[in-house]
Amino acid sequence: MIKCAQQCNLACDHCYVYELRDTSWRSKPRVLSEETADRLAVRIAEHARRHGLESVRIVLHGGEPLLAGRSRMEHLLSAVTEELRGIAECDITLQSNGTLLNPIWLELFHRYRVSVGVSLDGDRGANDRHRRSRNGRSSYTAVQRGLELLRRPENRALYRGLLCTVDIENEPVRVYEALLAHAPQAVDFLLPHATWEHPPPGHDPKGTPYARWLIDIFERWYAAPRRETRIRLFENIMDLSLGGEVHSATVGLAASDVIVVESDGSVELPDSLKATYHGAAATGLNVFEHDFDTVARDPRVVDARGESTEALADTCLNCTAVRICGGGLRAHRFHPRTGFANPSVYTADLFALTTHIRDRVVTDAAALLGRAS
Repeated sequence: MIKCAQQCNLACDHCYVYELRDTSWRSKPRVLSEETADRLAVRIAEHARRHGLESVRIVLHGGEPLLAGRSRMEHLLSAVTEELRGIAECDITLQSNGTLLNPIWLELFHRYRVSVGVSLDGDRGANDRHRRSRNGRSSYTAVQRGLELLRRPENRALYRGLLCTVDIENEPVRVYEALLAHAPQAVDFLLPHATWEHPPPGHDPKGTPYARWLIDIFERWYAAPRRETRIRLFENIMDLSLGGEVHSATVGLAASDVIVVESDGSVELPDSLKATYHGAAATGLNVFEHDFDTVARDPRVVDARGESTEALADTCLNCTAVRICGGGLRAHRFHPRTGFANPSVYTADLFALTTHIRDRVVTDAAALLGRAS
């Protein structure tokens, strides 16, 4: 993940970069420089060549990455593409709030085969609860304009999907259908970043409001006569329930495989950790002095990847759903007195959600096998 720009043109009150515990963005360059982009491109190609990788996935992120400007963005894309030429395929995605998308940007993304994901929390009312511009105005019309561009036949191949942060104050099926109206090929639902010190809105382990919200959408999605879109969270839980393996930071026990390069070239852990405390994502490494093998061996990186169940709390290890839920996102386990050696602040919700989906798909799979035999 490459942080192309530190700043954002929106002021979302649930943003983990600007609104929660870590303020390191204030001391970093506003944009990724061409010098840093060149060095990063060399490091990526070096790593791909050393390990014989067939493909490399790069996510362009921010802040709002389009604030890096077209010239710097083109320089980065050119540098990465040229360094990887003849070594590995390059799968590049840009995660944007969608408000700045225009035909000029899309022409650039066509040339470098950059797919675009857009953050949207539902219809106008749901989206504007949190995702407003800095002057307090709605961002919905601008996002809608960007999505209309992506949905055009000539741009459809670039449209990666939508990213929605769960707000239990919004009606879940209405949110899902509002997202569906934009014809995404995939939707990701994210739990708002929270810890035991700072629990999520409406936190209620006995009532499991986040599980109930997501289950309402799962049932609407799962029961549809045809698959309307992909929902990664649900598909991952389904795969794990049927014995598969999933590399995800949010569910399953397989190690996460994401590393972040900030606008100053520093290498950091997944930036969801910025929700926990100041400096939680820092490693002290950077692309100028360290290659990615050094990064991968660093104890902080190994620990954060969660490559074994030893990092999980006893409560999780003794849980029947641990193989599916995996203890949840690392950041959501944090408590200032005990660090990350805790169940997730969403543990009751995760148990309710994963067991509901598990029981549903295992029962259906058994019925299908029974009919086939």
